[in-house]
Amino acid sequence: MKNRKSSDVATIAIFFAVMLVIHFLTSLVFNLWPVPIKPTLVHLPVIVASIVYGPRIGATLGGLMGVISVTTNTIVLLPTSYLFSPFVENGSFASLIVAMLPRILIGVTPYFVYKWISNKVGLTIAGAIGSMTNTIFVLGGIFLLFSNVYNGDIQALLAVVFSANALVEMVISAVITVALVPNLLKIKK
Repeated sequence: MKNRKSSDVATIAIFFAVMLVIHFLTSLVFNLWPVPIKPTLVHLPVIVASIVYGPRIGATLGGLMGVISVTTNTIVLLPTSYLFSPFVENGSFASLIVAMLPRILIGVTPYFVYKWISNKVGLTIAGAIGSMTNTIFVLGGIFLLFSNVYNGDIQALLAVVFSANALVEMVISAVITVALVPNLLKIKK
């Protein structure tokens, strides 16, 4: 039991370190990138860990992704920071829900999708659904909890949900999941 807990802590630490590196590199690159598509990539280790190590470790890493989001939006102030941090002007408890809950769910949904469809197609779908979990729940949370952002216009929300950014994230997540998970599952055994 003690060895398993130590192993889980080590696994979480390694994946969290990868998440931090991805976060810092993408923040740097996408600030220099002249294209409006700036996909979120920090969720990739959460999706992969969820499938390989289970929903408990996936949800923990998703929670840590939420902490990264809250911290970043507290330190680096953007016009949208209040949506993800209760510690900035106009932020509230609802900001924590938007920042944390979808990220925790990223660590759960891919695992169950892959358990349901345990093949290469299942991996592709699990990666895509992990990414869409983030997109749908973050934007849905913003729409429900901060409806004044959209002035009640559901068409604006749907346009954002299905924007090029979400599609790029979904494709990248599916490809990376299919590329990494089979090898990690072999190593794990």
